[in-house]
Amino acid sequence: MSPPDLGPPPRPPGHRHHPAALSIGVPALCSVLLLILVGAEWRPLTGMDGDVARTTHRWAVDEPGLTQTARVLTDWVWDPWTMRLLAGAVALLLVFRYAARWTAGWLVVTCAVGTVLQQVLKAAVGRARPVWENPVDSAHYAAFPSGHAMTATIVCGLLLWLLHRHGVSRAVWVWAVTVAALSVAGVGLTRVWLGVHWVTDVLGGWLFGALVVAVAVRVHRRRHP
Repeated sequence: MSPPDLGPPPRPPGHRHHPAALSIGVPALCSVLLLILVGAEWRPLTGMDGDVARTTHRWAVDEPGLTQTARVLTDWVWDPWTMRLLAGAVALLLVFRYAARWTAGWLVVTCAVGTVLQQVLKAAVGRARPVWENPVDSAHYAAFPSGHAMTATIVCGLLLWLLHRHGVSRAVWVWAVTVAALSVAGVGLTRVWLGVHWVTDVLGGWLFGALVVAVAVRVHRRRHP
């Protein structure tokens, strides 16, 4: 009688696949690479930024209706303070409806850390915004990374993860993913359309925002596996 098949022996811990490490490592690598290229003013990158900026600014001047819509969306719907207020409202819901005080604090602290990181990066890089003879909008502080894009990515990413963790119906999940994707992509497009950011500013906001979300999710999972 042959012995039972026990299967292959377990692999040592060092050879196991770590999706959590990849989820942090990939955006971290991409973020640092883009930061280096922007800081070094790599010509192919700055050339692409300039070409896109000039084209979209010409469109923005020629299409005042679309430009006004973009200003309303970027200044009110997708403004960083609108996103922070949304995160704050969810934090209050977590406290008073679900008694999830630690998760509520985690959400608020992560958004605050994202804001601080954003300002540190802006000060460190000191990148100038596009300058136009006939601007259609204005903005303050340095350009890289886009605060609107980074804040929207962080807030939408965290809220989507919380929905997924707590479980929602398929219809609610599809609706939430659609709204989040439109918000994150849309706010980036409006910043370029209005001529207040280069394309790589927006890309940097998305990448650093994704990195903050990945690290925050890792912290939450370690505390509440």
